[in-house]
Amino acid sequence: MTLLSVNLNAVAQLRNRRDLPWPSVVGLARVALDAGASGITIHPRPDERHIRRTDVFELSELLRDEYPAAEFNIEGYPSTEFIALINQVNPQQVTLVPDSPEQATSDHGWDFRGKGNYLTSLVQLLKAPGRRISLFCDPEAGADGVAAAKATGADRIELYTGPYGACYADPDKAEYELAALAETARAARRVGLGVNAGHDLTLANLPAFQAAVPGVDEVSIGHGLTADALLMGFAAAVRAYCDLLGDQARRS
Repeated sequence: MTLLSVNLNAVAQLRNRRDLPWPSVVGLARVALDAGASGITIHPRPDERHIRRTDVFELSELLRDEYPAAEFNIEGYPSTEFIALINQVNPQQVTLVPDSPEQATSDHGWDFRGKGNYLTSLVQLLKAPGRRISLFCDPEAGADGVAAAKATGADRIELYTGPYGACYADPDKAEYELAALAETARAARRVGLGVNAGHDLTLANLPAFQAAVPGVDEVSIGHGLTADALLMGFAAAVRAYCDLLGDQARRS
């Protein structure tokens, strides 16, 4: 079973097109969790172009008060402000990504060997009881890369699946990307790291990903799920992903 964490960045970005409170990030988090998602993922950026600081606290309150079994995963670049926010909210999982504030979205993993000391100090700073630390990881990181990731003290890696997701019209390239993801996932498990995955995963490409990369603990899906929700409704889209993943965390 692979757990589903619903990324709400796209919902927040749609809301931010107008100075109005809808679509409600908290309301759709509730819909996602009631439909069976095991957790919620957000990436609060400094410019608040999608998730706002107020969303972070409101979602934290929702999960704490109404869904204590659900997981809150907060992604972000480990700036001083981000670390302070994490310590205020205390989510169950923190996913560190190496992107700069001006990037449209995360598009590469950490250089684990080159940033080893830097990441080690951050992981140790963010470690807390009941809190998992995950590091964004390129698909081709391989054995050497994940060994360096493990040395930081992190608990998991999150495989960056964007290059695979971009291969929707190129099956040969998709096969190549899946092989790289599978090798890095195997190497991670050999050294005792859990494996998450995320970026451009969809109902169409998840089956091949699951077959090639078994044993993934959690996937974070936002853009594809939100696009499907435009056609089938948010709750139905979440249920479709849960059914595909085998995530049976129904909370209806």
